[in-house]
Amino acid sequence: MVKLNNDWDEKLKNLFDSELYLGIREFLKKEYFTQTVYPPMSDLFNCFKFTPFNKVKVVILGQDPYHNPGQAHGLCFSVKISPFPPSLKNIFKEISNEFNTPVRTNGDLTDWAEQGVLLLNTSLSVRKNQANSHSNCGWQTFTDEVIKILNNSPNPIVYLLWGGNARSKKKLITNKNHLVLESAHPSPLSAYAGFFGNNHFKKCNEFLIKNNLEPIKW
Repeated sequence: MVKLNNDWDEKLKNLFDSELYLGIREFLKKEYFTQTVYPPMSDLFNCFKFTPFNKVKVVILGQDPYHNPGQAHGLCFSVKISPFPPSLKNIFKEISNEFNTPVRTNGDLTDWAEQGVLLLNTSLSVRKNQANSHSNCGWQTFTDEVIKILNNSPNPIVYLLWGGNARSKKKLITNKNHLVLESAHPSPLSAYAGFFGNNHFKKCNEFLIKNNLEPIKW
């Protein structure tokens, strides 16, 4: 039984009791036993542990965890080691440009999570060196259900959807209380095609302030 020790336990109870999750769990048992899988099993649900449901103000959707050693720890785009992955470097570059501040030097985004930024990957696990290797085990459906639960929140939420995978989830966000911001992915392959200059971090904070919520210290 998964225990998150906050209000997600009640919100996700039916999902964790479902045949879908039981199937994912059986798949993961075999994968963690026979393969190198990231993040460590104890970090799988960190995004929920660090950001309680009623504290969610922003949702950043990633695709799947980093698949190189020592990087993934259950929060999308976040790493505790350097050098930083290119996408994270570009995220920090965009924040620096928007707010005219020095480029952030700490890749661990736990402080964002604790401020109410849900750092959710659409797949929560991956095999070493094999991007998207767990994308068909049921995680996509699982995280779609999470997005639907968030969509029903009465609290205003900003969704930052970067790249095709994240933008495909827009159809699940129908609540008019929420704000959806879309752009290209921060990957070096696409950052210059619409991620740089999207002003998402400023727009996000403007929306939060307008709704009497504390802005995020990016």
